[in-house]
Amino acid sequence: MGVPEPLADRMSMAEQHEYLRARFSRRTMIRGGAVTLGAVAGGAFVPGATARAATPNRRPGGTDTVDGALVAPFGRHLAYGNDPRTEMTVSWQVPVAVDKPFIRVGAHPWDLSHKIDAEPRPLHTPAGVGASGDHTQYYMHARLTRLKPGRTYYYGVGHAGFDPAEPHLAGTLGTFTTAPARSEPFTFTAFGDQGVSYHGLANDALILAQNPAFHLHAGDIAYGDPAGQGKTSDTGFDSRVWDQFLYQTESVAKQVPWMVAYGNHDMEAWYSPNGYGGEQARWELPDNGPDADNLPGVYSFVHGNTAVISLDANDISFEIPANLGISGGTQTRWLERQLKKYRADRDIDFVVVFFHHCAYCTSTAHASEGGVRDEWVPLFEKYTVDLVINGHNHVYERTDAIKGGEVAKELPIGGTAHPETDGVVYVTAGAAGKSLYAFSAEQSYEGHEKDVESVSSFVCVDGGRQSESVAWSRVRYLDYSFLRVDVTPASRGRLATLKVRGIAETGETVDHFTVARRAR
Repeated sequence: MGVPEPLADRMSMAEQHEYLRARFSRRTMIRGGAVTLGAVAGGAFVPGATARAATPNRRPGGTDTVDGALVAPFGRHLAYGNDPRTEMTVSWQVPVAVDKPFIRVGAHPWDLSHKIDAEPRPLHTPAGVGASGDHTQYYMHARLTRLKPGRTYYYGVGHAGFDPAEPHLAGTLGTFTTAPARSEPFTFTAFGDQGVSYHGLANDALILAQNPAFHLHAGDIAYGDPAGQGKTSDTGFDSRVWDQFLYQTESVAKQVPWMVAYGNHDMEAWYSPNGYGGEQARWELPDNGPDADNLPGVYSFVHGNTAVISLDANDISFEIPANLGISGGTQTRWLERQLKKYRADRDIDFVVVFFHHCAYCTSTAHASEGGVRDEWVPLFEKYTVDLVINGHNHVYERTDAIKGGEVAKELPIGGTAHPETDGVVYVTAGAAGKSLYAFSAEQSYEGHEKDVESVSSFVCVDGGRQSESVAWSRVRYLDYSFLRVDVTPASRGRLATLKVRGIAETGETVDHFTVARRAR
């Protein structure tokens, strides 16, 4: 039952291991009718504009490699493809250049016979750019297609000299689960403004404990650029912060799709005119947005009964205008098409939108973005979006149900909103790990409610800040936290629900409310 001697003489141990598992897999499939592994695509990642964006950053003259046995991958992170039921991208990093990067994938940890080439995207940061020095980062991406819905897969990433099929590397394997073919209950989590810190790490650990199907990161991901103005004159930029961030986040992102939107600190202007060349080297996101070359953080996906839309608010930000107007209005037109399509789909109950700059927030740092209110809020109300998630302000704040800038329905802690009649609920979940901001009014959260009639704040408009007094600020919590959302489809005459909870770094619940819809 071993490898035939003539073959064994010419094979490495890893190749012999793969040969035996492949034979075992074929026998299993014939006997048991297992078709899952046969559905894993053998194709490599499809290089597009994102690969081209990173090309100018390659180190001139090629790159020498070292013995691959001495190099371990790190920073694994997942992302859904355009169809979360059948597509997943696995991305990772290596500290130096390696030969022939690949991924192995299968339905069991002992059966990883499907070996798929990965696409390397080296990103070179020359000396003189911030504090980075002369530094090259090596990112790898492998897009998996033709997966089976609702299945858990095992995977290992490697390169020449480092094969996760070797028994002593079994501890490097990871797993992921595709979205189900039909609607069923699930959980997702969300936050923004994480960076590298003890608090960011603590929130990651808490998120992993929620067992989410996916996680939404509403921008300002690693803070390699601490200035966040999207200019080459920004000071303090250090590309190596991304190495720390991806290492920190791997504990959860290696098994939970980490779906990101781009914030102002993610515009790294040294790599490309739109500031996203670095992000395009590090991330591989769905490419179904209006302009994957120019707006790589704009996309949508559907998980069960819930559609999720990621937007790039840098395009419409008056406060930080480095990319103001970059889409020429195509993003807003695409958003309306998406909202119209999802609202016409009888299989979709909920539409969740996430992006960085806040539509409604009273933090004393950034407060609200007038560009979002002008461009997108009317569409959110027209198509009765169920939940809007933002970052940017390093606080937790939640509104009442809003229409036309006013409270349409008060939504106390524990209350229920019906978007078709009550308006849209906005949550700022920007306390994922960076230093906290402040409020002008008292905090008010679960067990510590402080009702106030109005809160003094401002909105960023073309030309500066405009003061306002608002009545829609319902929950204000000033400590590290994240958002958990439990989704339940409608059944037996019951409403479909989003049960939303704000959870502190301590594990305590600081807010909870429900968004409900009738089955169509």
